[in-house]
Amino acid sequence: MVALTSRLKTYLDLVRFEHTLFALPFAYGGMLLAARGWPGWEVFTWITVAMVGARTGAMALNRLIDHHIDAANPRTAGRHLPRGAVKPGEVLALALVGLLLLTLAAFNLNPLTAQLLPVAVFFLVGYSYTKRFTWLCHFWLGLTIGAATAGGWIAVTGTFEPALFALWAGTAFWLAGFDILYATQDYKFDRENGIYSVPARFGIPTALRIAQVSHALTFGFFLLTGVLSGAGWIYYLGVLGVGTVLWYEHLLVKPHDLSKVDQAFFQANVVVSLGMLLTIFLDTLI
Repeated sequence: MVALTSRLKTYLDLVRFEHTLFALPFAYGGMLLAARGWPGWEVFTWITVAMVGARTGAMALNRLIDHHIDAANPRTAGRHLPRGAVKPGEVLALALVGLLLLTLAAFNLNPLTAQLLPVAVFFLVGYSYTKRFTWLCHFWLGLTIGAATAGGWIAVTGTFEPALFALWAGTAFWLAGFDILYATQDYKFDRENGIYSVPARFGIPTALRIAQVSHALTFGFFLLTGVLSGAGWIYYLGVLGVGTVLWYEHLLVKPHDLSKVDQAFFQANVVVSLGMLLTIFLDTLI
């Protein structure tokens, strides 16, 4: 039993399960906005299964596909695959389990979620390869994980609506912006090894400006979401708070001082994610 628990902990650490906090609240936010309230436990449960499965499958595949790059990068050489803590077959099996959960959830929600499943899997798998040919990889990631908001919305309504696209765009630019910040840590390695990223392509000062513009667009699209969905004053107050956190995040990271990138990446963005969920929850349920 102890060995099983230890192995489970290793797998959860491998896929950085705690980072599910970035995307899952937005899936719930899309769900609540679409339903203008609570959609019921069945929908909530299947959305949770879908998100956990998608995140686990995508992250495990990313670790497997990138393990040679990770092994060569001093910052990531200590990850599970490079150091031999897990075997490639285990990681592949974990990825397949995650995608199986996503598939099961999609077919238990509505016909549109099932029809969109191949598209979702394509983007989830494709992200790991984008850094090999385009610096737009951050925006591919944002589009992919941001689809969690669309998934939460479609799970309730089975339709596309304008507010869904605004929330999706805001989430996509938010994720792309903080992924660019995170990539500044690998600026030198990426340039020396032909890895594509915004910092490697444009340099750190310009990369930080692009991240700032991305987060300004995030703020704008979140405001537009409120307009299109008929949100109340609580929603706009919450978005103002989220905008303040995004502004603070960029105060932490300077071109000449990247020591607080991890703090900006995890702490500030968990506040943004959970803050948006709380905002939507209060606006739709109170």
